[in-house]
Amino acid sequence: MDAVVVGAGPNGLAAAITLAGAGLEVVVYEAADAVGGGTRTEELTLPGFRHDVCSSAHPMGLASPFFRALDLARHGLELLQPEVAYAHPLDGGRAALAYRDLDRTAQSLGADGPAWRGLFAPLVERWSELADLAMSDLRHVPARPAAAALLARAVVEQGSPLHAARLRSPAARALFAGVSAHAFAPPGTPVAASVGLVLGTLAHAVGWPVARGGSQAIADALAKELRARGGTIVTGHRVRSLAELPRARAVLLDVSPSGLLALAGTALPPGYARALRSAPTGTAVCKVDFALSGPVPWAAPGCAQAGTLHLVGTREETIEAERAVARGRHADRPYVLAVQPGVVDPTRAPQGKDTLYAYAHVPFGSELDLGEAITAQVERFAPGFRDLVLARHVAPAATLEEHSFNCVGGGITGGGLSLWRTAMRPAPRWDPYATPIEGAYLCSASTPPGPAVHGMCGLHAAARALRQRFGIRTDPMRFVSTRT
Repeated sequence: MDAVVVGAGPNGLAAAITLAGAGLEVVVYEAADAVGGGTRTEELTLPGFRHDVCSSAHPMGLASPFFRALDLARHGLELLQPEVAYAHPLDGGRAALAYRDLDRTAQSLGADGPAWRGLFAPLVERWSELADLAMSDLRHVPARPAAAALLARAVVEQGSPLHAARLRSPAARALFAGVSAHAFAPPGTPVAASVGLVLGTLAHAVGWPVARGGSQAIADALAKELRARGGTIVTGHRVRSLAELPRARAVLLDVSPSGLLALAGTALPPGYARALRSAPTGTAVCKVDFALSGPVPWAAPGCAQAGTLHLVGTREETIEAERAVARGRHADRPYVLAVQPGVVDPTRAPQGKDTLYAYAHVPFGSELDLGEAITAQVERFAPGFRDLVLARHVAPAATLEEHSFNCVGGGITGGGLSLWRTAMRPAPRWDPYATPIEGAYLCSASTPPGPAVHGMCGLHAAARALRQRFGIRTDPMRFVSTRT
């Protein structure tokens, strides 16, 4: 056997596709009965209501060099684009809207429109270079230094104590704060500014799509691509020790640091094992899925066309909520991210019905059921929402691992996020993918470039394995591309 991959999440499948494209014999073992990891879709509430288990909206997927090189449409994948990429409702029936069209977004922000356009237009113009930079292994000099300098300058501005000065209205300030909070950090910090700028840029450049039928369609398309290349996938097979695996020249592990510790046992050197145990966990989420008798009755115009919404209120409320969680407390009014795929995908629920995906930021390992708090935040901006709820499924942070093995403690980011920890994850090493075990590589979101459905952690780990174990130094993207 040439290579074994443990875990059939997007990164594990990306690694396997890359290796198989190089002509290697590859087998993937997945503990669940279906591929996908967090990129799965299940009937969590009622029959006929399909909910994404973890990831739901996929801007990083469209931007990913790995996904851009594949023609997954031939395997049935269809990505659907909401008219409004993300929305940020405020009290009083108002909302700030980030349309896919940058000019339309700027026009909707009134006096802050020129500032919004001035912030994002240069980044949108170089979006592909920006995406390549953000999803690199963070170990090489940028191929396009101008894009790196442009992003760095914007991060310094938006991540400085004066970062709010450019945007003056409550609506525009809330809009940027909401997208920045995807970093699981208070807006105004450098990592939050970086995440807000990248995701905001992608909203206007490629959109924030959802997959028709659910995120499972992405994983299924990747699995079909792997099998088309001769790879094998074994589902319902939980690997509990590296010793159980067939002999292979390379083993790639789409697992969390704690998963690696469990699989390796005493085979890891004490220092490396200690570094894995001490790696910052970051914050977590409590996830709630709703089955609804109809669409959410948003008070603010435009929210009904949004794929993703940030439900927290003003920029100041966003900062307060994120600071509370960073200090290990539950916010009284938590930051809630909601996705309503039904705005473009009618297959998610029976005719006339709808679904809503939502999660709130909480401390790592929280056992608290935030079903009521999340419902209250939706009701705050959509009066009458409660009357539409047919059923809800709550997954507190402490139980999220039961639905996706890598979401230990409810963490969905593969570890704590900071500019340093994004580059040096899961442990401070020049090669974050190679483990001290000969031939074993980590390829999960706990390696650079980190979380989201983009497959790049798998690609970078596969590149290391190809070079170090098989002497293949060819650009791994050549083994990925199916586009002509």
